[in-house]
Amino acid sequence: MQDSTRNTQKLSAARQLGAGTVICFCVLSFAFGVERVSAQLQPGTPGSMGFSSGIVASNVPPQFKDVTFAQQLGQKLPLDVQLKDETGRSVALGEYFGKRPVILAFVYYQCPLLCTQIMNGISSALKVLPYTPGNEFDIVLVSFDPRDTPEAANAKKRAHLDHWAARDTANGWHFLTGDEASIRQVTSAAGFTYQWDAETQQFAHVSGLLVATSDGTLSKYFYGVEFSPKDLRLALVESGKGKVGSLVDELLLYCYQYDPTHGKYGAVFMNIMRLGGVLTMIFIGGFILLMRRRDARTAAERHA
Repeated sequence: MQDSTRNTQKLSAARQLGAGTVICFCVLSFAFGVERVSAQLQPGTPGSMGFSSGIVASNVPPQFKDVTFAQQLGQKLPLDVQLKDETGRSVALGEYFGKRPVILAFVYYQCPLLCTQIMNGISSALKVLPYTPGNEFDIVLVSFDPRDTPEAANAKKRAHLDHWAARDTANGWHFLTGDEASIRQVTSAAGFTYQWDAETQQFAHVSGLLVATSDGTLSKYFYGVEFSPKDLRLALVESGKGKVGSLVDELLLYCYQYDPTHGKYGAVFMNIMRLGGVLTMIFIGGFILLMRRRDARTAAERHA
C-alpha cells in the first residue's frame, strides 16, 4: 500500500515537473530579448494591415499620408540592381545574398535623427543576440536619397561602428547608395515609399526594417526605432532555413509565430501545450525507468 502511494506521488511530481518545464522554457525565452513594446508604438507606426501611416522627422503633413512601408511578404528583391558600396565600388544587390539571411533597412545618411535611431535600434538588439554580422547574417542599409555619396556612406559606417565599438563586425555591415532609378526599384519591391518635404528639407518615411532570406525573399517586417531581440533572433532563425540557430531556437519557433498584422512574434499557446504534453510524457517515462532501475538495484543489494 505504501509502495502504491509512493509511486502515485512520484508520477504526480513527474507530470508537474514536465508541464512546468515547457512553460518555463517558453516564458524564459524572453530572457535573451525583452519585448520592447515602445518600438511598436512609435508615432506613425502602422496600425492596420494596410500599413498606411508614415513617420516624418517632425510632424506628418496631410500630403504625406500615403507614405508607407507595406509588407510584401514572399516577394523577391531585385538582386540584379546596381548600387555602390561605401568604398565607391559598383555592386549588384545580389552580392549580399546567397549565403545567409539579411537584415535590410532603408535610411539616408544625412538624416538628422530618425535614420540614426533605426541603426542604433538594430545595434542595440544585436548586443543581446548570439549571432554576429558577417557570420550568421548580413546587414544591408540602402540610402533612398540619391544625393548620398559613397563618401557619406563610409563616414556614416565608421561613425556608427565606432559608437557601438563594433569595428570588428565591419565586414557584415554594408552601406549602399545609388541613383534614383536603382533606389526606386529596391524600395518599390520592398513596399517602402517616401516623399521629400521641401518645407522641413527632410524625407517623410516609415521607420523599420525587414529580414530577407538568402535568396532575397522578403520574410519579416518590424516597425519602429527599437527592435525586440527575441523577434529579431526568431526572424533570423526562420529566414536562415536551418543554417542559423540551434535546436533551442527551433523549439522557440514552435512556441512563437510571426504575426504580420502587428509585425512581431506572438506565443502559440496550442503548440506550447502540445510541446508540454510531449515533454511531460518524456519526463514520466524517464522517471519511471529511473525508479525501476533504482528499485532493481535495491532488491539486488538486499539479496546480496
